[in-house]
Amino acid sequence: MQILVTGGAGFIGGHLAQRFAADSHDVVVLDNRDPFYDLDIKHHNVEAGREAARNSGGSYEFVEGDVRDAELVTDLVADADYVYHQAAQAGVRPSVKNPRKYDEVNVDGTLNLLDACRDEGIERFVMASSSSVYGKPQYLPYDEQHPTTPVSPYGASKLAAERYACAYSEVYDLSTVALRYFTVYGPRMRPNMAISNFVSRCHNGEPPVIYGDGTQTRDFTYIEDVIDANMTLLHEDAADGQAINTGSTDNIEIKTLATEIRDQINPDLDLVYEERHDADAEHTHAATDRAEELLGYDPDHTIREGVSKFIDWYRDNRDWYEPLVRQS
Repeated sequence: MQILVTGGAGFIGGHLAQRFAADSHDVVVLDNRDPFYDLDIKHHNVEAGREAARNSGGSYEFVEGDVRDAELVTDLVADADYVYHQAAQAGVRPSVKNPRKYDEVNVDGTLNLLDACRDEGIERFVMASSSSVYGKPQYLPYDEQHPTTPVSPYGASKLAAERYACAYSEVYDLSTVALRYFTVYGPRMRPNMAISNFVSRCHNGEPPVIYGDGTQTRDFTYIEDVIDANMTLLHEDAADGQAINTGSTDNIEIKTLATEIRDQINPDLDLVYEERHDADAEHTHAATDRAEELLGYDPDHTIREGVSKFIDWYRDNRDWYEPLVRQS
C-alpha cells in the first residue's frame, strides 16, 4: 500500500510517516522544508522515517515540494492509495501578519490535493484540522456541533480547508475525513511550544515563564494518541465526510502544566508571569464522543504520563533539541 503524507517532515506528519513505514507500507513524503522553525527537526523526522522503513522492509521516499504546486501534487497522488494531508502554514500569531499566505497554503494547497484525489479515485483523503476552527467557546467541552467562529486567519483557513474536504465527500463521493487536533505534543515537537519551553527552562535552572495569569486552558494531546486515530482511518470508513475531534479530554490550566513540569524536573523553581499577547482562544477542551463512536478512539496518555515521556525523550536528545528550543 502506498501512502502520500504531505507535511511529512513536520511534527505530526513525521510521526505519521514513521508509523506507516514501520508497518511496512510504502511511504512518500511531500514537504517544502519551510523554515517556520529550525530545519534540524525536519531532518530528524525524515531520518526517523527512513530508519523505520529500513527496519521493516517498507519504503520511504522524500520529495521536496509544495502543495501549492498542482502539477507535482497530481503526479504524486496518481501513485497513492491513501493521502494524509498534514502540510499547513502553521501558527496563530503569524497568521495575523500574513493572512493571504495562510489562504494560499492551507486552502489552495488543500484544493490541489482534493482535485487530484477526486480525479484518481484514491481510497481516502485524511486531513489535519485544528481546534482553532472553534474560536471562543460558547460552551465546553467543544463538540462537533459547537459553532465554528475562528478568531485568527489560521483558524479560518483550516475551517475553509476542512469544509472543502467535507464538500468533496458529498459532491464527488470522495472518502474524506478531517481530524481536529487539540495542542498535540511529544518527541520532536516544534521547539517554540509551551511544553518544550517549560522543560528547557527547568532543566537549566530557570523558572517557567507563563504569559497571562495562567488560567487559560488547553487540551494537550500526546502524539501517539493522534497517530493511532490516523492509523484507524486506513481501514475504518465510518467517519467519511466528517470533521471530528481528536483531543485528549485532559484539559489543564497552563500554570498547572508549568507546575507539573517543574515538579518533575526542578521543584525548587518559582513560576514567572508576563503579559500575554495571543490571538487564539482562551480555552480549548475536546469532546471526543464522536471519535470514540466512529473510530474507537480512546487516548491512552494523561498529561502527567505524556509529559513524563516527553521529559525522558528530551533528556536523551538534549544535545541537538535543546539549542533549538533556546533560540526559538
